[in-house]
Amino acid sequence: MKITVASGKGGTGKTTVATSLALSLAVEPADGARPLFLDCDVEAPNAHLFLDPSLEQRQEVGLLVPRVDEAKCTYCGRCAEVCQWHAVAVVGEKVLVFPQLCHGCGSCTLACPEEAISEIPNPIGVIEAGPARDGITFARGVLNIGEPMAVPIIRQLKKWLPTQPDQTVILDASPGTTCPVVESMRDADLVLLVTEPTPFGLHDLRLAAQVAQELDIPVGVVINRDGVGDSGVDDYCREAGLPILMRIPLDQHIAEGIARGTPLIDIRPAYVRRFQDLYAGILERVGVARNGGSTV
Repeated sequence: MKITVASGKGGTGKTTVATSLALSLAVEPADGARPLFLDCDVEAPNAHLFLDPSLEQRQEVGLLVPRVDEAKCTYCGRCAEVCQWHAVAVVGEKVLVFPQLCHGCGSCTLACPEEAISEIPNPIGVIEAGPARDGITFARGVLNIGEPMAVPIIRQLKKWLPTQPDQTVILDASPGTTCPVVESMRDADLVLLVTEPTPFGLHDLRLAAQVAQELDIPVGVVINRDGVGDSGVDDYCREAGLPILMRIPLDQHIAEGIARGTPLIDIRPAYVRRFQDLYAGILERVGVARNGGSTV
């Protein structure tokens, strides 16, 4: 079971929900397999603050970018023509390569008639892994400062560690609806969208739900800070057929604990059972979708 926890906007409590779900499942692991937690918010990973992992494994992630042999190059411009990302430009008798734009597709290398282009690795970040609290297996990606492309790191992170049969994998996506979020959602069994009952929360919930719909992935909703704002989120979920699987009220004690890096289930131990019930709701939602029900 792969569950991607996402949100249309930052600050909704997405990581709070993702880490609390993992910790609650670790209390009573299904078939003895404790969850695998992947922090896919590679530009600003912070799940480690709640799960306290020991990062014992580390692997560099890079892209293969072109290197031009000027002695062989005839400046025909074919490399620039085939590069849809505009990472290569030919100006007179000079070939300019922009590694930050390169997606590592290798088209320029294949298209060069003089075989003047080779590929060299360009490091863009790292992936790290190790045991975390309560036997959870933890892994995260970290994008190097100044690098623009998070997707290759997320893609590598998702396939790095082996999973046990029937093990639950929880992916904590970055906020928003950009390419890194799409990659974090891809191949998930369910997307759990965390929102807040405000006009901003509703606007971004709609966008995130549309992304999941395009990927044909079932959606469940968690409303955090329930009790503030208005009924817009409830109305939208009812009209769109999105089940609200959990509500977390606005609570100053919870907010103070989260700010100190304390997991929600430590602040309010009763939430262990509530998150286990949330997981049961997720299983039911996935089962309905697999049996031909609507995903959104």
